Formats: sequence, structure tokens, C-alpha cells
Amino acid sequence: ILYFHGGSYMAEATSNHWEFIENLVDDTGATVILPDYPLTPKYNYKDVFNMVVPLYKEIQQKVDVSNELIIMGDSAGGGLSLALLEKISQEDIKMPKKTILISPWLDVRMDNPKIEQVKEQDKKLNKEALKIAGLAYAESDGIDSYLVNPIDGDLSKINNLTIFTGTKDILNPDVHIFEKLAKEKNLKLNVKETKGAAHIWIIKRY
Repeated sequence: ILYFHGGSYMAEATSNHWEFIENLVDDTGATVILPDYPLTPKYNYKDVFNMVVPLYKEIQQKVDVSNELIIMGDSAGGGLSLALLEKISQEDIKMPKKTILISPWLDVRMDNPKIEQVKEQDKKLNKEALKIAGLAYAESDGIDSYLVNPIDGDLSKINNLTIFTGTKDILNPDVHIFEKLAKEKNLKLNVKETKGAAHIWIIKRY
């Protein structure tokens, strides 16, 4: 499992992440790779992809990725996971067996009007703070890049994708937009929405 942690592209993995990974290993027996990818404000999305694409290629040399590798990510790490899929699909690199996204951040611009309807219920995330973090990650030239906003990326070669999302998460409305886009592209997408669940509630359960 190649796992990308969340943290608005500016924070390291937390104790919750490590506990979740420990339980994941215990439950599945899988080997988990959790990259310490570059963080804002010192680094931006280009620096991140200059690390994670070569990392994926290195894993590909050692593992039959199409049959053995699962990519997982939560929050910003979920957005990064999807953007990486879109990136490698354009380079004709073998795709992973499966991808699982937990409360993914699919669009750092945060301009979906339905976010306003959810934000009062979300006690964890702040829309304006996220927009600032997103701008730092995108820097001057990336705010409209699919690598920053994977909701805009090419989905034509992506398959076997599962998203976990909760209705009390301000990132949830963009999952619904992505779901519609996926259907248009005939992407095999499984959205598991939990009513009343907050951001990355799955990880917090451990």
C-alpha cells in the first residue's frame, strides 16, 4: 500500500495516521509505504510530484503494481493520490490495482457553492484556512492545474477507485461533482458516503 497522508499539504503525518497505518498493517498484513513528501510553504506541488512520480516508478520496478499495489490517501493525501493517478496515466505507466481515497481534497479553490451549506456542520475544517493552504501549495502558476485540483484531471484511464466521504465534511460536495464526472467517463467509481460523518472519521476511529 502506498499511502499519502493528509494535512492540507502543510502538516506532517499525525499520531492518528500512524495508529491507522499500524492497524492497517495488522489487519491486512500488507507492507505500507508512507512518503514524507515536501510540504508548504517551503515547497509546492511541483516539488511534491518531482518526488512522488519517481517513487512510484521505483515501486513499479519491484512490485507488480497492476496486481499488488493499492494507493491510499486521506484529505490532501487523497487529492495527491488522485492527481498522481492522472499524471501516470498520461505517461503510460502501469496503474495500481486499486485506489482508496478517504475524505479527499479534490479542489483547493473551494468554490463549490454547496460548501456553504455544509461548513456550519463541519467542526474540523475551515474553508478560508484551506484556501490559504491551497494557494501556498499551488504557488503562482498552479491554481488551475489538475495536479493541484484533480477534479479537473483526465479520468479516461483510471479504474477501480473507491471514495469514503462523510456528509459533515466541507470536502464532501466536491465528491458529488467528481462522481458525476466519473459517470460521464465510465469510470468504475464506488462512493461510500456516511451520513453524519466528519472529515477523515475512519482514521479518527482508531
